[in-house]
Formats: sequence, C-alpha cells, structure tokens
Amino acid sequence: MIRISVDVMGGDYGPEATIAGASIVKKYLPNIHFLFYGVEEAVKPVLKKYPCLAAVSHFYPTESYTRMDEKPSQALRNGRGKSSMWHAIEAVKNGEADVCISAGNTGALMAMSYFCLKMMAEAERPGIAGIWPTLRSESIVLDIGATIGASASQLVDLAVMGAGMFRALYHTEKPSVGLLNVGVEEVKGLYAIKKAGMILREVQLEGLEYKGFVEGNDIGKGTVDVVVTEGFSGNIALKTAEGTARQIGEILNTAVRSSLLSSLGYFLSRGAFRTLKQKMDPDRVNGGVLLGLNGVVIKSHGGANARGFASAIRVGYKMVNNELLKKITADLRRFHENKETLFDKEDEARMNEETI
Repeated sequence: MIRISVDVMGGDYGPEATIAGASIVKKYLPNIHFLFYGVEEAVKPVLKKYPCLAAVSHFYPTESYTRMDEKPSQALRNGRGKSSMWHAIEAVKNGEADVCISAGNTGALMAMSYFCLKMMAEAERPGIAGIWPTLRSESIVLDIGATIGASASQLVDLAVMGAGMFRALYHTEKPSVGLLNVGVEEVKGLYAIKKAGMILREVQLEGLEYKGFVEGNDIGKGTVDVVVTEGFSGNIALKTAEGTARQIGEILNTAVRSSLLSSLGYFLSRGAFRTLKQKMDPDRVNGGVLLGLNGVVIKSHGGANARGFASAIRVGYKMVNNELLKKITADLRRFHENKETLFDKEDEARMNEETI
C-alpha cells in the first residue's frame, strides 16, 4: 500500500482539481490510499462529488492553508502546525504517508519541506527536478528553482539525484547525464561546472553515464536523459521553454484562422496538430520532485487541472514504488566517500572563473 498525503488546498483551483485528480489515478494505480488535508468547509462539499474515493482515502481538517502569494518565511511562520501544506508534509515525516503532493506556493513548499523533513545526510542542498518533453521522449532537468548558484560538489549531487529519479521513472539502468553550459568544449564555462565535469568523468558512478557539457538547445533535443544546472539558470530555461511553447501555439492559432485556405490546411493536418498538442501538453509531464530531502515531496504546477494533478500523483507513486530515496542515498554515499580526494579548498575558492 502506497500512502499519499495531499495538500488539497494548493494550486489555482484548490479542491476541485486536487480531489478530481485523485479520483482519476484511483482508477489505474493499485494499492493506493490518500490522506487529504484541507479546510473542512472547502473540502467536504467537493469530496461528496467523488464517492469512489471514500474507501481509499481519509480526510483530515486543518485550520488554514498556504496562500499562493505568501512569502516562504511568512508561510512557514503562519502555517507551521496549522496549514494543509504543513500537515501533508508532516505526514511523510511521521511515517503516516510515503509521499506528499502539493500544487501550492513553490517557495513555501520548499521551505516547509526543508524545515520539516531535513536534508539527507549525504546531500548538500535540495533541488527541484522537472520532466521535460523532448524530441526523443522526456528528460529530467534540475535544478529548476530550489536554490541559486551551486558548487562543483553540489552539481555532482544534483547529477546523482537526477539520474536516480530518471531510473525510478523510466527504468533505465544508466541514464545519460550532461551539465548545462555555454558550450560543449571542456575549456568553456564557470569553474564549478568544469570541475563538476572533471569529477563526473573521473569517478565513473555506477548509476549514470556522464556525456559531457550540453547547451540550451540540447535540452529539447533530448541529447541526454538528465540535464544538470543550478537553480537560477534552470528556472530561466524552464520559463523560456514554457513561454516559447505558448508563443508557438498562439502563432499557429492565428495563422490557421487567417484565411479559408489556411483553415482547410489545418483541417487536413489536424492529426499532426493533435499529436503536437499532446506532446507539448504541460499536464502530461506535470510533477516536479523536491530532491535531497528525507522524504518524497512532489510539486504540481499551480495552474494544473485535474488531469495535470493526476500526473503529479503518478510521479510520486512511481518514486515511492521504485525506492527513489534508497537508490539516491546509496549513490550519494559512494560519491561522498571519494569526495575528499577530488576537492581541495583552493579549487572551491575559484568558483567564479569563467570562459565564454
């Protein structure tokens, strides 16, 4: 039995999307049980619409919920022991749930998870990993916004954790890993990136295959299974890709309505357009994973509908079912056992060197 705690109040649509999403996955995920956390007046009326969930769920009323516009510090101060988000995370800490799913405020979720669950002993910093549609299939990209900046050691940690996530999702024995850089040449980029690349080449970790540096245009190509970067550039890459996808959609929509001939062309090509829409649908690949914590926490997109939230639940289910934490812990331990021989203080002091 996999127990999933849900912050029912999170996201733009709240209980209407989160509970509906749970009802969708209940149909195809076996041995599942939900722990719903939320404000009773908002949740109970929605739960009544889904009697199918009665046998596989339990509702726990909470005093409050975390607003989407709250600052992380404010959300932590106001929500500790009170909010639906806090209780959903705490259920994982107390062993009552195996994974927490929330579509709520990203900063608040990261802060509460960090404060409540603490970091793995083997990990230096947390990271958020997202699923990215590519020409090949899907890739994992991390960090997409948990922290800003990263040392070489922290980038290697992210590589190990991202590869573990890819193995758990796609059952690939040795996922290919690349470091996002301004060029593929070994002399280019920040010192931390070059140092991380050198370490990944030398250590030869069992759970991944290091392929070298990749550029921004390689992400969508699916050149590697896992793309590693620090949170600042990762979040910019994510928002750029989302904006580009929306722009292409709007341009196509305008173009096909511009004339009768264009409309006819769309009618004849609607199968191809349907395939494109499905491939780029953010709901299909929804579910970012907060890695490096002593527990599995999944961040759903705040604007996700029921189908999108169901995708986030599915990601969490797979992470637990395939023992993500156990695999990541073992891989990180192997790396850190050799860490002292790979780093020296003088090396780490040269973080800001770069070659474009």
